[in-house]
Amino acid sequence: MKKLRRLMILASGALALLFVSASALAQEKSEADWKAMDKKAKQQQIDATAGAALDQVLKAHPKAKELYSKAYGWAAFDNLKIGFVFSGGGGKGVAVEKKTGRRTYMEMGSAGIGLTFGGKKYDVVFLFQDSQTFNSFVNKGWQAQAAASATAGKESAGAQTNFVNGMAIYQISGTGLMANADISGTKYSKDDDLN
Repeated sequence: MKKLRRLMILASGALALLFVSASALAQEKSEADWKAMDKKAKQQQIDATAGAALDQVLKAHPKAKELYSKAYGWAAFDNLKIGFVFSGGGGKGVAVEKKTGRRTYMEMGSAGIGLTFGGKKYDVVFLFQDSQTFNSFVNKGWQAQAAASATAGKESAGAQTNFVNGMAIYQISGTGLMANADISGTKYSKDDDLN
């Protein structure tokens, strides 16, 4: 029984390592493609990804649509988080002032230690209640200190129904809106190369 358990643990570890290696190779290829693009092409790709994420949030939850109508601005980021004991993630995004359409291109990154195996790709959408919260996020950056509430899709039991500290935060995975946005430890800041 102990031998079987050890074999299962070793097999699980090997599969996790293989998955992380494959994810890392895919990430390297996409980073090479990204580096080959000019600034305008990068901005266009970020705009398209961010717009699609915002549309998905607004279609999936009526309350998000209501909050968006009141919002001063919004931001959306795509992120790939990979972990094998140590975890790290990063992505790009854009913050948009609704009235003027002014765009500020941003980046995000996170790092951590723990029992993390595998990879997760997701988008995060922020709605900002007022100019002060929006401008602080854009100009000073922001670091998530704890897991944030997000919508729960059709179940909406944990759906964010109002702004909290001037923000509403939604996380989207490949399966749709997620019940909790675990963005703790993630730092958001201006991307000097894209502005």
